[in-house]
Amino acid sequence: MTHPTTARELFQTAYESRYTWDENFPGYSADVHLVQGDEVYTGKIRINHDMSVEVTGVADEQVQEGIYTQLRDIVTHRKRNSFEQSHGKHEFNLGQEDATGAIEILVKGDSMGSNYKIRGREICQVSRVMGRMAFVIDTHESIDTGSGYIASRYDAIFRNAQTNDVTSVLKFEDTYEKIGEYYIMTKQVVQEYKDGNRTTTEFSYSNIKLLEPVTV
Repeated sequence: MTHPTTARELFQTAYESRYTWDENFPGYSADVHLVQGDEVYTGKIRINHDMSVEVTGVADEQVQEGIYTQLRDIVTHRKRNSFEQSHGKHEFNLGQEDATGAIEILVKGDSMGSNYKIRGREICQVSRVMGRMAFVIDTHESIDTGSGYIASRYDAIFRNAQTNDVTSVLKFEDTYEKIGEYYIMTKQVVQEYKDGNRTTTEFSYSNIKLLEPVTV
């Protein structure tokens, strides 16, 4: 096996080393329990075979929307897309290597101004500029599933792209369990630091059941 040497090869290896659900993923249903400060909300969720998301039974519409957004993020990271589909038109260049041994990958042709850092076979940093907002996500810990890695502890720093001032910091801790043949998130704790305040939100998923496979 030859070691990846070019920026494209390094990034493609790390991209393809992520854990994703395969084409047989049936979807699943679960109960959701959300705690934020003194407030507690419950409901039902469902991620379908086609990766569509449903959230029902949550008393607060805004909280229900927040759960939906969180599940959409999960789907984005677990959905399997080929490297060519996602990055075939981009140009990759090697940047600097930092003190931890992570290598910067600079991307041209990406509409979101994305750059990355690769450590070993994992993407350990993503930075993007989207209009007036810029953010950097750093992964500190990951789970090796045996068929790809999943980031389990990471943080996101959001800045005003024009002034470079930090607008908020989010710290994530994710827990996964293997249900049948698939790793599924059972818990996520998010700490948000904004305007001198800290808010902790805890998402817990229980009674997880894989859906019946779709028959064609």
